[in-house]
Amino acid sequence: MRALRLWPRSLQGQVLLAIAFALLIAQTISAVLIWREQSHRRESGMVSSAAFRLLGPPPEMRRKHHGDDDERPPPPPFRVDVTDRSPQRPGERRLPRVEHELAEVLTAQGYDAAQVVVFQRDPLQDEPSLEFMRRHRRELAAVSKEPMPRLVIAAVRQSSGQWVSTRVFSEGGEMRVLAPLVGQTIVLYFVLVGVMALILRRITRPLKALTRRVGDFASNRTLDGQLEPEGPEDIQGLIDAHNAMEARIAAMLDEKDVMLGAIGHDLKTPLAALRVRIEAVDDDTERARMAATIEDINRSLDDILSLARVGRPSDPVEPTELSALVADVIGEFEDMGEPVELGDTERVVVPLRATWLRRALRNLVSNAMRYGERARVSLARDGRTAVLRIEDDGPGIPEGEIARMMEPFTRLEASRNSGTGGTGLGLTLARAIADQHGGTLILTNRHGPGGEIVGLTATVRLPTG
Repeated sequence: MRALRLWPRSLQGQVLLAIAFALLIAQTISAVLIWREQSHRRESGMVSSAAFRLLGPPPEMRRKHHGDDDERPPPPPFRVDVTDRSPQRPGERRLPRVEHELAEVLTAQGYDAAQVVVFQRDPLQDEPSLEFMRRHRRELAAVSKEPMPRLVIAAVRQSSGQWVSTRVFSEGGEMRVLAPLVGQTIVLYFVLVGVMALILRRITRPLKALTRRVGDFASNRTLDGQLEPEGPEDIQGLIDAHNAMEARIAAMLDEKDVMLGAIGHDLKTPLAALRVRIEAVDDDTERARMAATIEDINRSLDDILSLARVGRPSDPVEPTELSALVADVIGEFEDMGEPVELGDTERVVVPLRATWLRRALRNLVSNAMRYGERARVSLARDGRTAVLRIEDDGPGIPEGEIARMMEPFTRLEASRNSGTGGTGLGLTLARAIADQHGGTLILTNRHGPGGEIVGLTATVRLPTG
């Protein structure tokens, strides 16, 4: 199973991902700083409230430390209590930073503070807070927007050993502060990423159009008009340079076609005249050799002209039943008594230039008969691809020579006459025709049970649409 690609391939995707990652880091840092600032401001509010109450007028003793303590009501919050013991219960979390700031404020005001303890308590576990919340719901609603406010108790041990404490209600825990920040960060993040996506799409659209244009020009060099420059100035300059290069290449190709046409005309005319003149030769053997030489030159000239023009075909691409075309070509060889065999075929309709593909198939079948004594042709469908195979029973090609055999004028033997293989352009032309149709030509040796080479298979794969 292929691994999931997390890194996009397109320029737009990579730039957008980089910007999104940078924005995520920036927004996270910003959210953390804002959260710390709000936390510090909330803690400063606790310090101010606690210090204001502790530094106020001397507290009214609401609980005496002798006699019947249970007869007196519990002291309400926001007031100062005086006890002999620390009001902190086991397990209650202390707030060191608030303790430090409160101690500094009290010391600066000359307050008798031998020890400062600030801690949190669950309001539902504090009887004075429950009583106060029942009596002062409206006042609490003005202090905290949460259903259950946060209870903080500040206690100061004086030199006398007594503990002076007060209760402070504030906003709830960190999640109450983080929730708006997270929501704001997410909204801002998606807004910025969306805007950047639109901008990048506008920037990369001309690049995509240029890529399509280059691909179209590579497969069909007779495009109409030129690509309109758009986008940033740098991309417009690139498109202008491509248009100039495309125009120059097209002009050179047109000039090449004109030159090849002139060469073909100038050479074939005297060859035809020679063909007529050799009829006057009395020696039949010599006349046959001369005629064969002229035919060889004509055949080589046709191959060269075809190879030069394969990239600029004049006939259009049309849906063609490939099985019928293959049967027609094989029928031509059978009519000439050639050892060809049509194997299994499937009905496959392929958009192609029939004239060119006939030429490629004839070359491949001719090579199979020339080097392998016979040719077997089959046609099958593989998904959205038509697979055409031409097999022979010859000696095959050494593995290191297969790629070289696709090059022009390359043959295994040194001679270059019709009796031993022609000009060496057949495979090159067949591969160029397959490439012209968006397909491939692959040569592979066929091996027997003992590993020996028993023949060669030429496989042409063409897209069906």
